[in-house]
Amino acid sequence: MLNKLTTQQRVIIATVLSFLFFAVYSHYFAPKQTNIEKAEKNSSKMVSSKLAPNIQSNSSETTTAVSSPIDHKNNEKVLVTIKSKKFEMQIDQYGRISKFYLNGKRYRNKNGKRVQLFNDRDLPLPLEIRFSNAKLNKEAFETPYSANIKNLEIKNKPVKIVLTQKLTNLTLTKTLIIKPLGDYSVHISLSRPVKYFISPGFRPDVMAKGYTFHGVLIKEFDDTLTMIKDTDAKGNEHFANAKIVAASDRYYTTSFYNLKGGLDVYISKNKKKDPLAFIKGKQDYTINGYIGVKELKILDSINKEMGDIIEYGWFTFIAKPVFLLLSFLESIIGNWGWAIVATTLLIRIVLFPLTYKGMISMSKMKDLAPKIKELQKKYKGEPQKLNAKTMELYKKNGANPLGGCLPMLLQIPIFFALYRVLQNSAELQGAPWIFWIHDLSVKDPYFILPILMGVTMFWQQHITPNSITDPTQAKIMKYLPVVFTFFFMTFPAGLTLYWFVNNLFSIIQQYYVNLLLEKKKVSLKEQKANE
Repeated sequence: MLNKLTTQQRVIIATVLSFLFFAVYSHYFAPKQTNIEKAEKNSSKMVSSKLAPNIQSNSSETTTAVSSPIDHKNNEKVLVTIKSKKFEMQIDQYGRISKFYLNGKRYRNKNGKRVQLFNDRDLPLPLEIRFSNAKLNKEAFETPYSANIKNLEIKNKPVKIVLTQKLTNLTLTKTLIIKPLGDYSVHISLSRPVKYFISPGFRPDVMAKGYTFHGVLIKEFDDTLTMIKDTDAKGNEHFANAKIVAASDRYYTTSFYNLKGGLDVYISKNKKKDPLAFIKGKQDYTINGYIGVKELKILDSINKEMGDIIEYGWFTFIAKPVFLLLSFLESIIGNWGWAIVATTLLIRIVLFPLTYKGMISMSKMKDLAPKIKELQKKYKGEPQKLNAKTMELYKKNGANPLGGCLPMLLQIPIFFALYRVLQNSAELQGAPWIFWIHDLSVKDPYFILPILMGVTMFWQQHITPNSITDPTQAKIMKYLPVVFTFFFMTFPAGLTLYWFVNNLFSIIQQYYVNLLLEKKKVSLKEQKANE
């Protein structure tokens, strides 16, 4: 049967199969709902958790994790509380950021509680220091810090906090400068040189795993991006001169960065083989950090290179421009849903010259279908002659078998790129469109958009010239709108909106082209009649 397919039909089937693969993959691996309630439930139990291991170094400076016997309860030991318009930060008695809440309606669960980025069970916490010397490390986790202040409010200017820990033969001082957006610097000073490591913390634990990156991203000095996913850490990775190390889930991150001097990064692992990032420190050492949502505007305001923390996967080269276009249009329109509609319109306008040629070609292919069927009967069992005669017929009539497929093929990477944008752009989290769509980053709760998408796909199919002569193939194509409707029920509403609007614009364009072709046919008939 495949030997009887035209090139155009094969391209269409290949396109459909790519959609099928993408849809099935998305259905089984797409991100689930948030873990917020689950994390809060576990946190409220106030169960003691093991202190994280000390870091030991072998001759090659790789790191291994060793359990500590000391228990503690993070949520009982708040040393300093810092509040700002955008967040609330709590520092525990071990000099670590034990709680980080985001303010704003977008960052609340259905019970109205604020998002908490860190789970008490997941260690290390941001700013946690571990000494290579096991005895010193044990004493450090049994000796509380002192702070120069207990409560602070950030308004328009950075605030300063000094944390001090006095051990038997060592005094450690952390001086934090915390800014309104969640970026900060920490200066570490030791009374004598000892080997230690400081961590940006285990990744935020808010959004469940799925078809989004969860783990540690390292941007090296040559701008190479290395991503170590959860469960994939070997525990001996070393990056001697990194610019950025970011532990992230779908929308949130905790990161360290040094864009000039570089970071000496070591990756350890927990029992699940999730990556744990550590930076080798010095006696007098300053490092920069950021905790919060992965919004491009915020990251760009820190430094343009920080935008690389947002990960779009294979389609970054398309996804990033698509997001920038969406963001620009949203800044004008004021709504992400209508920005998607406007983006779709612009894409259709840009592709229209190619689409127009494709529609003309498909119309010619439809007119040639009876002649192709005759050739198939005449040269049955002679595939080489059939192909030669078919191509001769196409050339004579100016028909291109691939013409109708090219616009469709160009839509596929845009579709995938937009999917990645909707899955990874925190700006679209909780972004409403109209009436029933309150979050474009998740599926339509009432499946209205998928149904409308299926109806418009069927409508478009009905008015589009079709050159398929095989009855079985025709039936398959006829039921595609139904199949796609079910696929799109699991896709983000923003993606379904894009495809639905794309179908509407395609229908308008098809009617326009059909009208032009009809006028041309009438004109030719009149010319022949006058002759």
